[in-house]
Amino acid sequence: MTFVVGENCIKCKYTDCVEVCPVDCFYEGPNFLVIHPDECIDCALCEPECPANAIFSEDEVPEDQQEFIELNAVLADVWDNITEKTDPLPDAEKWDGVKGKLEQLER
Repeated sequence: MTFVVGENCIKCKYTDCVEVCPVDCFYEGPNFLVIHPDECIDCALCEPECPANAIFSEDEVPEDQQEFIELNAVLADVWDNITEKTDPLPDAEKWDGVKGKLEQLER
């Protein structure tokens, strides 16, 4: 099993989760983070650290976000690994909780 970054991370990109990951399985795009499913050890340390509540256990991904399971896997293979906490995006607070952000995802 793996953990999955969901829609609410788009345009927020808080990296508190990255800081606690013991296997460095987070990958960073312009305005979104993903978890590499083959590297995640299912430790669950990242989930409570996400201020945007955007991380889910694979079996608990909301029904309307199921596509994020595959999206995490695909993008983790092309984006760069991130291992240290950085500042969130400037408008993170404004975008936190906004629904329908998939169209805002920059690849």
